[in-house]
Amino acid sequence: MTVPDAPAAAGQAEAGALEIRLGLVFKDRRLLLGALTHGSYRNEFGGVDLPDNERLEYLGDAVVDFLAAGLLFRRLPEAREGELTALRAALVCEASLARFARQLDLGASLRLGRGEAASGGRERSTLLCDAFESVIGALYLDSGLAAAAPVVEGLLSPALDLVLAERSSKDVKSSFQELAQRRWQQTPQYVTVEASGPDHARTFIVEARIADTVWGRGSGRSKAGAARAAAEEALARAAMIEAEGSA
Repeated sequence: MTVPDAPAAAGQAEAGALEIRLGLVFKDRRLLLGALTHGSYRNEFGGVDLPDNERLEYLGDAVVDFLAAGLLFRRLPEAREGELTALRAALVCEASLARFARQLDLGASLRLGRGEAASGGRERSTLLCDAFESVIGALYLDSGLAAAAPVVEGLLSPALDLVLAERSSKDVKSSFQELAQRRWQQTPQYVTVEASGPDHARTFIVEARIADTVWGRGSGRSKAGAARAAAEEALARAAMIEAEGSA
């Protein structure tokens, strides 16, 4: 049985739309189509002459790891191996790569079987993570590391900023906790009071409270970042009160 032309035509359109979002044009679009082809699509349309994206996923995983390592090495010249390894793991974990895929609206371009699509495959983190790696693998094969690096690093760099902010937030929160326990024998609580914006660009507002008193309020792109801002404000307020008391 001949495979209908409709799926192939749709695949070309989806690949073209993704090229626009990436700001790139593939020299060999078949590589990109292969990266967007899930195994369920091949199972449903048995005559498709492209492999699914598993091999490209394997290659893309290595490319993303390499570029993440290079970015960390340049951005954090004083960091030791163990710290760099931990940060890389946070940057390239499934949740992070799936978030990058959502930023690129990659789910909309995937070629899925009807059952996979109907069951929410376009939003499934595991599938999106694999697809992101596959697209990067395809880009590497098509145009080399020089083309893949700006795409990957453009996503990794702001993600690293968030990871570093979350790490430093632990220090600020620890300082406020030590102060609160020393002065009031209380442990601060961080309460998320508002969350707004789309999934890929959420903004959170968090309050730092001791008992029922709000000591600080902060906003950020992550709950941890917002909590850090709240802890900073709480520390500043506590310091001001202490200074006024000793004046």
